[in-house]
Amino acid sequence: MSVWRDVIGQEAAVGVLERAVRDPASMTHAWLFTGPPGSGRSVAARAFAAALLCPRGGCGECRECRTALDGTHADVDVIATEGLSIKVADVRDYVTLAGMRPSVGTYRIIIVEDADRLTAYSDAPANALLKALEEPTPRTVWMLCAPSVEDVIITIRSRSRHVRLRTPSVEAVADLLVRRDGVDHAMALYAARAAQSHVGLARRLARDEHARIRRHDVVSMAGKIVSVGEAVGAAQDIVTIAQEEAAAASGERDAAERARLLEVLGADPTARTQPPHVRSQVSALEKEQKTRATRFTRDVVDRALVDLLSVYRDALVQRTRAGAALVNEDSRAVVTRVAEAFTADQLLEAMDAVGTARERIGANVAPLLALEAMALSLRLPR
Repeated sequence: MSVWRDVIGQEAAVGVLERAVRDPASMTHAWLFTGPPGSGRSVAARAFAAALLCPRGGCGECRECRTALDGTHADVDVIATEGLSIKVADVRDYVTLAGMRPSVGTYRIIIVEDADRLTAYSDAPANALLKALEEPTPRTVWMLCAPSVEDVIITIRSRSRHVRLRTPSVEAVADLLVRRDGVDHAMALYAARAAQSHVGLARRLARDEHARIRRHDVVSMAGKIVSVGEAVGAAQDIVTIAQEEAAAASGERDAAERARLLEVLGADPTARTQPPHVRSQVSALEKEQKTRATRFTRDVVDRALVDLLSVYRDALVQRTRAGAALVNEDSRAVVTRVAEAFTADQLLEAMDAVGTARERIGANVAPLLALEAMALSLRLPR
């Protein structure tokens, strides 16, 4: 067993990290892990953290390895956000923590998941982190995770050692689902292919029937959009699906958080009105929950757009007889209809339309407006 067992399809990256563990001369105070969504950036960072703290260099069995991997090690901290951006106050807290010596291990390690969200609306969080990278504390290691180097400001990436991850193969992801999660091989293969090797999404598709139904509904849209009304309806359907998923995922959690806050404040949850200091705390919590729901909704919409994009990709493969495997083999009828309705150039334009919608939503355009504009470009000829 090894800490690298779940870092699949990343032999070159693992080799670089293992050398840094063995040879202190190869070590540095800041690392930048980049790779496509689902490539395992944070998984690789946690495995690297475990290997650095393990007395045997990453055995995967000792207490240091287990606690580092599951997030309970005293010297491993993770900055993550469920909002639209990482708050500057959170970064400053971890910068202060980075100035302290390790508690029990050789290093103090801080992992920043979604480091691209440091500059979502302001450069302040990134600038707060930059000072810690410019004046590194001995035995403190920063591990930043982002989709690409371009998503991190140049002053940060110039002070970090870059480790590039690639998309693992469908077979590698399927094998991981079988080995780690006990998924049936046929289901694992379907999920890995449908998720386009995104490990997290593949796991969800393999274990959640509702997720498989949602994906099938989105893929089927590509063969049903003919009129303007159907285009507008398809856009609304995607938004509705995302909002329903967000509500289902956060409803109980939001209520539990509110009840816990009132308990901590010593407030009566049945009271019709609360004291001013309680109302302000509840208002702040509700604002945070709303931000979290907004990000979750956008993530679900983006996931739907990736599924939709795969249909036009498959149709282009079929139209040009490229010979590549189809992502949507189980929806070949939909792919064939789209391939027969559009020329190769039109399929490329459809893919551009989906990509533009993703960019607009990422730039804070209202999802429904971006989706309606996209869907109008995806109408099939009558």
